[in-house]
Amino acid sequence: MAAFSPLRDCQAWKDARLPLSTTSNEACKLFDATLTQYVKWTNDKSLGGIEGCLSKLKAADPTFAMGHAISTGLVLIGTGSSVKLDKELDLAVKTMVEISRTQPLTRREQLHVSAVETFAKGNFLKASELWEQILRDHPTDMLALKFSHDVYFYLGCQEQMRDSVARVYPFWTPDIPLSSYVKGIYSFGLMETNFYDRAEKLAKEALSINPTDAWSVHTIAHIHEMKAEIKDGLEFMQHSETHWKDSDMLACHNYWHWALYLIEKGEYEAALTIFDTHILPSLQASGTMLDVVDSCSMLYRLQMEGVSVGQRWQDVLPVTRKHSRDHILLFNDAHFLMASLGAHDRQTTQELLTTLRDASESPGENYQHLLARDVGLPLCQALVEAEDGNPDRVLELLLPIRYRIVQLGGSNAQRDVFNQLLIHAALNCTSSVHKNVARSLLMERDALKPNSPLTERLIRKAASVHLMQ
Repeated sequence: MAAFSPLRDCQAWKDARLPLSTTSNEACKLFDATLTQYVKWTNDKSLGGIEGCLSKLKAADPTFAMGHAISTGLVLIGTGSSVKLDKELDLAVKTMVEISRTQPLTRREQLHVSAVETFAKGNFLKASELWEQILRDHPTDMLALKFSHDVYFYLGCQEQMRDSVARVYPFWTPDIPLSSYVKGIYSFGLMETNFYDRAEKLAKEALSINPTDAWSVHTIAHIHEMKAEIKDGLEFMQHSETHWKDSDMLACHNYWHWALYLIEKGEYEAALTIFDTHILPSLQASGTMLDVVDSCSMLYRLQMEGVSVGQRWQDVLPVTRKHSRDHILLFNDAHFLMASLGAHDRQTTQELLTTLRDASESPGENYQHLLARDVGLPLCQALVEAEDGNPDRVLELLLPIRYRIVQLGGSNAQRDVFNQLLIHAALNCTSSVHKNVARSLLMERDALKPNSPLTERLIRKAASVHLMQ
């Protein structure tokens, strides 16, 4: 275990005022090893990766409640499995809860178990409130900080994502393990709320301490993207690549950011080379939701630019099709739909839309299902209408909800695919009612992100069909 030395044993967790209810030093160290890899976005092969650590952790102490909380929580936070469809995951949640009731846990540990159980029910807001309760009393609880950060991201709660870290940041002194990574986590929330200078300063501080911090690299990639600093962005990714390419859980996404710069420049073949060399292989190897979203979003953006993507949708579909009935995140659903539409798989498209409609009609406490009727389903229908060549209908569906799409989560850069969909529909409208929509949207886009080559191309296209007058 030298790779993450020193991993914390029972006494070390007590000394950190984060006691764990187990007598197994091995379980405590494996908990720390798992947490460290989660924070670093990297499976450390010398430890057997996250899966290997969790397997050894359960063997070291099968009734370790926090071991169950991190193990089950990580599966859930990956948003690729739901308790409704995955019986093994459902059992894992129930086992975690039962174990927690058979022993005297600390209040912090009880809250962790409750938060994971609540997340499993789809009540993301309530889960985040429980993790926040932990952070008020235990500001250096990294698991609570990371889980809440990820959930705010899924909810599109950008200010909360930022402020949750701001409230605990002063407590993370340099002597605390993983403290430099908190800078990167904080920088992302600052960036998503347009505090670009402060975000960049923090991300660079984190990278000066640990150049392999892939999440801080990711923040800087976003900043260059949002400011249309294409040359700077490309240079930064090229110069830092050796440091982040082995962060197996995030490297694909960083390559996606690299490809976005190339799409901005209109260098489509170079973007497709990144897709073929890095993004698709990562998707096929991992099947993770982040890799799914990256793959679908990239191909969809290229298609909107008029680029032929060949048979690539057929390569993506086997991964996305398995998730058509999940309905864990509406953001994911929209990307699965891009794949089934792109591959012309009508059956999978219909299955996704029908089961999503069903979920929206009996949502219970599931936040995503509650949001499906007013936001998720209109967005999905807009994707269908775009594929069917009905741009006026796309506008009718998207214009009323465009400022609510943030509630589906994802980053500003990721959700930009929906802004582009709306603009392309406006450019192709036939109805006189929508005559000036493209002009309005393009002026707005140019004001927010000046000097964007992509926006300039769209403006030229609008001018060529007399929509900029």
